[in-house]
Amino acid sequence: MSSKILIIKPSSLGDIVHTLPAVAAIRDANPDADITWVINPEWAPLLRGNRDINHVHIFPRGDFHGFRAPARLLPWIRETRRLQSDVAMDFQGLFRSALIARISGANKILGMSDAREGSRFFYTEVARVNRQEHAVIRYFKLAESFGASAGEELRFPVPTGDQPPRFDAYPGFVLLHPYARGRNKSIGNNVILEFCRALAPSRVVVVGKSPRRFSAPENCVDLTNQTSLLQLVWLLRTAAFVISVDSGPMHVAAAVTTNLVSIHTWTDPRRVGPYNVAASVWKNGKLFRVGELESAMDLRKGRKFLKQDVAPVADLALRALAQQPVV
Repeated sequence: MSSKILIIKPSSLGDIVHTLPAVAAIRDANPDADITWVINPEWAPLLRGNRDINHVHIFPRGDFHGFRAPARLLPWIRETRRLQSDVAMDFQGLFRSALIARISGANKILGMSDAREGSRFFYTEVARVNRQEHAVIRYFKLAESFGASAGEELRFPVPTGDQPPRFDAYPGFVLLHPYARGRNKSIGNNVILEFCRALAPSRVVVVGKSPRRFSAPENCVDLTNQTSLLQLVWLLRTAAFVISVDSGPMHVAAAVTTNLVSIHTWTDPRRVGPYNVAASVWKNGKLFRVGELESAMDLRKGRKFLKQDVAPVADLALRALAQQPVV
């Protein structure tokens, strides 16, 4: 009889991308297992077509607020108990995710040593991880504690995505993702316009979620707040080059392309940068290949990305555009 494995990683976008290789390795080590992934509904499309999992169990966190929360929560708890998991693996490391593991009835609950909010009290086994390491490495150590091992390279099974309606992939374009939820991570409208100017006449497609508006020049296509998650994935795959601030979409890009610059202001790219040695990062006015970061100095402190920083990043994008085949 095959074992039932519960993967608990409800959010967020970048963290789900970081968990994909660990789950792929768990599948490789347990080819006959029945694997279910607990995930928030807004991120579930990222698991479309993923052959490493058998089922998706939606965690509708947004429904569990307000006066009617108990009436919505109790049926979900009953449904979760029916999963009858043998093993639950908590990749989230929070009280609610550990509680989900307990509710599932799993005999074994595995988590990481850097888990928070008292979640470790629910675990039967704890994987030792280094909080200073990249999330991909930390999550993979949890998979290793369950017998998984790394192959020649890690697998990131990201779906192909959906082409946005009335959007032509040709001529080639640069995708710019300038927005992030984190404080002082986003770049300003003046920098967005400077990118459009520096890359003209090539197309610049601006994506992401933001209440901000800007006057798009002729070579700029503003798709802010106009793409689904899977449409965003398609655009990231199709773009000749991706320029993104430190954000969830940047991590999707790192999983599907090497033609990427990730812009880091105050964040340390060694911990939260793209997990792709061929990608590049901008930090403190300099461009680094990801493979060079370990030997770089003073990456924890940082400054804003300014208009004068656009030129070298745009140059990388223009070179990628020039190498695209003519169709």
